[in-house]
Amino acid sequence: MGSNSIVQAILGVGSQVLIPIFITILGLIFGMKLSKAILSGLYLGTGFIGMTMAINKLTEVVSPAAKALAKNTGINLPAVDFGWTGAAAITWAWPLAFTFFVVEIVINLIMLLTKLTKTLNADMWNVWGVALTGYIVYQISGNLIWAYVASIVQVVIMLKLGDMWSLEIKDILGYEGVTVTHIETFVAILMSPVNKLMDYIPIFNRQWDAAALKRKIGVLSEPVVMGALIGLILALAGRYSIGDALNLAVTTGAVMAIFPVMAKFFMDALTPFGTTMSNFMKKHVKGREFVIGLDWPILGQSTELWVTMVVLIPVAILFSAILPGNTILPLAGVINYCIGVGGLLLTGGNLLRMLVLGVIYQPLFLYGGTYFANIFTKLAKETNAVNVPKGSKVSWSSIEAPDLRFLLGWSGRGNILAIVGLVALLALFFWLYQQFRKNPLPENKYKELKTTK
Repeated sequence: MGSNSIVQAILGVGSQVLIPIFITILGLIFGMKLSKAILSGLYLGTGFIGMTMAINKLTEVVSPAAKALAKNTGINLPAVDFGWTGAAAITWAWPLAFTFFVVEIVINLIMLLTKLTKTLNADMWNVWGVALTGYIVYQISGNLIWAYVASIVQVVIMLKLGDMWSLEIKDILGYEGVTVTHIETFVAILMSPVNKLMDYIPIFNRQWDAAALKRKIGVLSEPVVMGALIGLILALAGRYSIGDALNLAVTTGAVMAIFPVMAKFFMDALTPFGTTMSNFMKKHVKGREFVIGLDWPILGQSTELWVTMVVLIPVAILFSAILPGNTILPLAGVINYCIGVGGLLLTGGNLLRMLVLGVIYQPLFLYGGTYFANIFTKLAKETNAVNVPKGSKVSWSSIEAPDLRFLLGWSGRGNILAIVGLVALLALFFWLYQQFRKNPLPENKYKELKTTK
């Protein structure tokens, strides 16, 4: 059995198995009792499995509604959206994909040893995102060495994003010692200038989280009610029958209510783990702080996250119909995790900001899916991991960090505009990183906390 086959076999068990095992081992290293370490690992696995089931159910019921909405508005686009699952499948089938584990692990260790990061990334399953960047950059630039350089750049960014978000996650959800290292949060970099402008508009500086909405609109703010209303509106827009519309409404409401329940398992897993790790560092590694990088579903108890992503579904469909040059219809990727997660962490859960930012930045992902369709289609055909319908292309309507991947690819070809754009994007990232280091709470939220104390 070759090394690639071994890696594929290990990955076949899924992140819901790999990450809990990793967390259990780390828990024992940091001094947790065996029973508590195993419980933390199992609860974490339960959270991931439960969240995945809920996400899959939500995708299952809203994708046909999105398709019906598109059909009724006369949208007919050639690129088939196969979502992140299709992108992951063809990426793992690329023969060089497993080599990016080396990139991820080596860069992480170097940065930890040189104190350039405090994040230990345990989200090894999502190395496929680094490998995908490598493939995209290679296809655009024609330079395999530059593809690996680009992947190193992404890993560094992911670890620094982990550093940046750790205190924010602790503030929003109460999780200590963990963070999110997923590159999908990179959209927050492009969002940050608009979010900064919102500081000067009074309405955006009010409290717009779920708790504030509950005080204002009562039962309508409950996740189950909001989900049902959103599902009903989406169904009626897709011209569902009354029975089918009510079915979608109840199902969407149920899934929205299930997310916080599933997220409680993350709390049960990560709270004792984070406390143990924190105590270990204070005792044995004075002056150093470490956080564990995990996948984004640990943020799933945020109602604002799910409301934003579901409300933006018809927005994505509308944009796909009216944007000139767009060729992809959002279906499998119609729930845009990038906008939801990036917006949540950037704004601290300000729902109004998240929704406005989502509307503004949705076109970025559709154009990204359109641009990368040829590259995705080529990889799908080369690997035979995903079937490509005859006369069609495949792509991903909510592809992560399309701006970064595009600029990295064209910079490898020596394109001056791309190089300038990449430098500007990285400079903006550095600026936002410094802002979070100085003040991990979003400015508008910080103002509220100061005035309410």
